[in-house]
Amino acid sequence: MEDPEQVRARLEETGYLVDDGLAVTCYLALRLHRPLFCEGDAGVGKTALASALAEALGAPLIRLQCHEGIDASQALYDWDFPRQLLHLRAAEAAGVQDADRLESELYDRRFLIARPLLQALQTQPSVLLVDEIDRADDEFEAFLLELLSEYAVTIPELGTLRAEVPPVVVLTSNRTREVHDALKRRCLYHWFDHPGFARELAIVRRRLPGVSARLAEQVTALVQALRGADLVKPPGVAETIDWAEALAALGATEIDAELAVTTLGSVLKYREDMDRARGLDLTAVLAARGV
Repeated sequence: MEDPEQVRARLEETGYLVDDGLAVTCYLALRLHRPLFCEGDAGVGKTALASALAEALGAPLIRLQCHEGIDASQALYDWDFPRQLLHLRAAEAAGVQDADRLESELYDRRFLIARPLLQALQTQPSVLLVDEIDRADDEFEAFLLELLSEYAVTIPELGTLRAEVPPVVVLTSNRTREVHDALKRRCLYHWFDHPGFARELAIVRRRLPGVSARLAEQVTALVQALRGADLVKPPGVAETIDWAEALAALGATEIDAELAVTTLGSVLKYREDMDRARGLDLTAVLAARGV
């Protein structure tokens, strides 16, 4: 992609709308082969950006879902021990007694199980999504920093495997904890905020073209109001889309306060938030927006 405007156009063709800042950041990530660190609340489009980039580039999306306790064997590679054992037994049955030969055969590439990070290094082109890096621990962050610095990994039995073309890397964080500066400095950074009414409405209309214009406007207006209601978990754009889709599935072309309360489970996921939402004058919210 030759410039930020082309990046924007290609992403919008996939249905993902970007602003000027994100278009420039994505362009630089592609041009400089730098990882893109996306931070913000859940549901604001961080993971969807990686999917859109993969579609725009015509590249496979390889996803690593981080969690507490994740280690290199889960993220990088592992050996297929059952197959190695079967091979060893077959060799013994055939009378093979050369220990060096057996060892070299056991640690052949055919017994190597490539996890997401190694898959991304070996697949050109590819988009690597390291999702929710804030859920991993410090040791995994350090390991990831080293790998992203060289786009290479050393496997003791096989040597160093290096990416011929570095993958496009997108890291996401919901900021449940602070990620170390060393990893952030290696990346280009973009903060994902909740969009304004007009932009969120455009996203809903793009993602759900079959939903009536009035219903899309009303749902967007209600979600914008809910975000200002001091909730435990303010809804993201993903929840706005879910709510509109659920209402459309019920055959609704518009929403009133009663229907909104009935379907709050599509947009809010905490009892406290649902109680607070029921206490709002949702009819007044819709009237204030003129929808």
